[in-house]
Amino acid sequence: MADTEIRRTSGSTPTNAKKFTLSFWLKKSKNGQSSERGILGWRENSNDGNNNLQVQFDSNDKLQVGFYSNNGNDTHIDCITNRIFRDCNSFYHFVIAVDSTQGTSSNRVKIYVNGVQETSFGTATYPATDRTFFSNDVQINVGKSKTTSGTDRYFNGVISHLHFTDGYTYAASDFGSTDSTTGEWKIKTSPSVTYGNNGFWWLKDNIATTDHSPNSNTFSVGNGTLTKTEDNPSNVFATWNPFSTRQSFNTTFTNGNNRFRHSEANEHNSCRSTLGFNSGKWYAEFKVVSDVSNSSMQIGISSLNTANTPNTSVSGLEGSSYEDSGTVYRSGYSNITSLTTFAQNDIIGVACDFDNKMIYWYKNGTLLNSTGYAFSSNTGIANNDFYGFACSGYQTSGDDVVVDANFGNGYFATTAVSSAGTNASNLGIFEYDVPSGYTALCTKGLNE
Repeated sequence: MADTEIRRTSGSTPTNAKKFTLSFWLKKSKNGQSSERGILGWRENSNDGNNNLQVQFDSNDKLQVGFYSNNGNDTHIDCITNRIFRDCNSFYHFVIAVDSTQGTSSNRVKIYVNGVQETSFGTATYPATDRTFFSNDVQINVGKSKTTSGTDRYFNGVISHLHFTDGYTYAASDFGSTDSTTGEWKIKTSPSVTYGNNGFWWLKDNIATTDHSPNSNTFSVGNGTLTKTEDNPSNVFATWNPFSTRQSFNTTFTNGNNRFRHSEANEHNSCRSTLGFNSGKWYAEFKVVSDVSNSSMQIGISSLNTANTPNTSVSGLEGSSYEDSGTVYRSGYSNITSLTTFAQNDIIGVACDFDNKMIYWYKNGTLLNSTGYAFSSNTGIANNDFYGFACSGYQTSGDDVVVDANFGNGYFATTAVSSAGTNASNLGIFEYDVPSGYTALCTKGLNE
């Protein structure tokens, strides 16, 4: 969602400008950002210096809730958690309940994370009694916050099930609950709350800007492109893991960590999926975005336990990979040169049968090795490592190596699959037919 935001301007008299609740689920794509950290906020249109709400992560990955007026000279709320949020694999659930009518100052701002109220703050400034926060002339931004000077700070990640209640405060338990079996905090997909005049419910189950509350407070796209994803709080899908690659090698991840870009000349760099497996049958697709005529691109699976050392390809991570030259590399086996080459814009499907220690590759929907290739002699297999999908690139010409993953999200970057294939598991959306018995690498798939 980087550089993407939706917006609307309030037009109704607030139900109660002293109270509001925000509830939202999000999945981060980056950490330690100086600019890409805003989640949402609002500013008065008539006077940008007044009623400026900012909900964002600070540069240390702590949640910050701020409310300012008088061009930023007056601070009414400034709450910064001591907790650090750096998980780029899971969804966080945040609830922010503000009520300036409360007699105890610390009760005027309550922040909940995954159902638990935060009580430890590095900074804790609370509003004065009966302070107002909202008017009928406020521009609300989702996907970014604005500084008091008007600078945009966009969020880099995914946002889901955003609720705003005007004039009412709620606890986290109104929007989520604890699973009695797993102890996991899970979403209430249809919470029973009152939204007030300016309240809204956005991103319920699609990317439409339609308000799902009774108010019809519909948004519009203010910047960028909204991209739908199957990745959601109820079923988390794998993405590329930015922490499994060598960060010093000019490698970036975008589009919800589904695009891998490697820019370091004359060096291999690899990336692996956030989720892994040591049993089952798994399928994913990878689109070759860059020209590979001057590079060595490998796509396949690798151990998630093996350290990514300098100049490491997929096969060097106790993996099995298919290179653009047609060569199949298998750690612990001799290499095989038998598959066709692949090039820019090709879509490579990978089917990993971990139960039988076999791997299959597809090119644009066509199976290339019907008998499969074994990978059972890998050291990682013997060590009972977890495995995940992986890719690597090596370029000599100065051109970037770029791969878009579709782990079941139904998109390659911001482009939807053109004709979704069959998928008996009903988990994920892929360009081509998912092989029988295989499924997407996601939490529901892992728990079946």
